Amino acid sequence: MPTSPRTILITGCSTGIGHCVAHGLKARGHRVFATARNPGDVARLGQEGLEALHLDLDDSGSIAAAVEQVLERTSGQLYALFNNGAYGQPGAVEDLSRDVLRAQLETNLLGWLELTNRVLPVMRRAGEGRIIQNSSVLGLVSLPFRGAYNCSKHALEGLTDTLRLELEGSGVYVSLVEPGPIESRFRANAHAAFLRNIDREHSFFRERYAAAERRLTREGPAAPFTLPPEAVLKKVIHALESPRPRARYYVTVPTYLLGTLRRLLSTGWLDRVLLAVSRRENR
Repeated sequence: MPTSPRTILITGCSTGIGHCVAHGLKARGHRVFATARNPGDVARLGQEGLEALHLDLDDSGSIAAAVEQVLERTSGQLYALFNNGAYGQPGAVEDLSRDVLRAQLETNLLGWLELTNRVLPVMRRAGEGRIIQNSSVLGLVSLPFRGAYNCSKHALEGLTDTLRLELEGSGVYVSLVEPGPIESRFRANAHAAFLRNIDREHSFFRERYAAAERRLTREGPAAPFTLPPEAVLKKVIHALESPRPRARYYVTVPTYLLGTLRRLLSTGWLDRVLLAVSRRENR
């Protein structure tokens, strides 16, 4: 158990990684503020014993109100932020509209930026803090038909690397967690976004989309080496509690493998690997 309980704000706690991390950190004695966008999920999280707040990453007013509530309850103190709330927008790049890509970036990147910038002054005044960003193996490499999500996570990686350099010497540490496949509702939510925003019938990739939909709706693990969300919790615990947190935490075999191949292979050979991965998962 940690020697000193910390106060942490977590986004995207309705299910999956956020839900697991919120409960896992609370069990370790930390004070957890668990947030969700849906009021019903906020109520359920409260019934589960968490300090639950409404926070919609697409709404600046909601972000400001959530931070204000946290600081009111903690006398102006917040040690850590775990940015986790996100979704995946499937679809070929040529089938993405400007509005669809903007929506992906609003939730997965710009909302995180705004929330981070609201809590950083609190951490700077305290001379300590942690910003933990839940990225993805798709922030390291790109797979076909995930252009919007790839874009959001690659942008997050660059923004977070810059933030880490700018916070040098402040006492505020920044870490990226980079999971591969994790058991969650991610596929179900991605399928809903696909149906909502992609014109499948008029796409050049109509037949490929049929295979992708089978993957998104398939029962059981999404891919080989899928791990439960507790695998991410383990890394978040280290990023939160270690006196020397790492800049990056890989989670799952695919992240270790593809992260290594990215460093070793030429672009052409890495493309061959990634295309083979895509063909295999959509069989």
